[in-house]
Amino acid sequence: MSTIYLHPPGLICALGNGLPQVREALWNAAGPGGLVQTERYSPGRSLPLGEVPSALPSLDHAAPQFRVRNNAIALLALEGIRPAVEAAINRVGPSRVAVVVGTSTSGLAEGEAARALHERSGSWPAGFSYAQQELGNLADFLAAELGLTGIAHVISTACSSGAKALASGARLLNAGMADAVVAGGCDALGAFTVAGFSALESVSATRCNPMSLNRRGINLGEGAALFLMTREEAPVRLAGWGESSDAHHMSAPDPTGRGAMRAMQAALQRAGVAPGAVDYLNLHGTATPHNDIMESLAVAEVLGTGVPVSSTKPLTGHTLAAAGAVEAAFSWLTLVDNPQGRLPPHWWDGETDPALAPLRLVAPGESLGRAPRHVLSNSFAFGGSNASVLLGSN
Repeated sequence: MSTIYLHPPGLICALGNGLPQVREALWNAAGPGGLVQTERYSPGRSLPLGEVPSALPSLDHAAPQFRVRNNAIALLALEGIRPAVEAAINRVGPSRVAVVVGTSTSGLAEGEAARALHERSGSWPAGFSYAQQELGNLADFLAAELGLTGIAHVISTACSSGAKALASGARLLNAGMADAVVAGGCDALGAFTVAGFSALESVSATRCNPMSLNRRGINLGEGAALFLMTREEAPVRLAGWGESSDAHHMSAPDPTGRGAMRAMQAALQRAGVAPGAVDYLNLHGTATPHNDIMESLAVAEVLGTGVPVSSTKPLTGHTLAAAGAVEAAFSWLTLVDNPQGRLPPHWWDGETDPALAPLRLVAPGESLGRAPRHVLSNSFAFGGSNASVLLGSN
């Protein structure tokens, strides 16, 4: 297999737009930021949400089926890496650059608005296209935006999508089916998403509290992270990845954590890295009762209880299909230009749950005292779709 490199990502989330802004907010030891209290997507019920804080670019130049908020968020992330992607296109040609992205929303919010108008007036909005709803829309948009003619597809496995897109991109490179890949994930907030998770009684009315006795569920968020993946040297390697499927329950994880364990173990084995060599783990860490107990058990079994771990979802909200890519970008930041090994803090109330394995949760301001070498990131999804990606410094 080739060595797969991850070039600097384009990143937009509740913490900011671009790597410098996000890095500063991620390691801010003064207190958690990111989330805003709003009724925008839940009238009459104020919720903390991880909204993108930046103005989004216009899509007036795009075909009507591409004019959706999800694509505008992705375009903002793309702008952060566009020069590197265009340089790759110039080197290898537009047919040899692939697009693999995770998403679950596509034009869902625009479909909601169109349906509501149709119910009121009997007509659809001007410029509305049903193709906005198609899950492949995001990959098609990015390919059209970049003038690409090669492979372009979407992975939609809920919250593991963004991480699985990186694994899929690596397979394309290893198989010789592409010479470069734009890979990552993007999801946009919408009323349907908020209502759906609320119906599952999974949404917390306050900032989420992962690994706490008092955890009450997730905060939702939106964002995008896009990487240029190549065989050409860059600061970070996609050292390994692992995927598994529980097939345990439609929405609840296998309480034994066996699927999560298999994903982490596969990532380590593919990289040839011992569990003790992992310097930091970005938890899936949703703050739901089932996820946190399962994940703590799985992490303790595979890595032990000494590795520093944290969930960054109290800062961004759960960005759903984008989460695996956004948190891989946080892992990338942890490996690059970080000689003292500063680690993303775990924001919670400090109330331990005796039912959880006693993990080493990163305190604000904590660092390794040396540059990290390997960082693991977990993403677990509905239906028991699990993915772990291991990043290594070059």
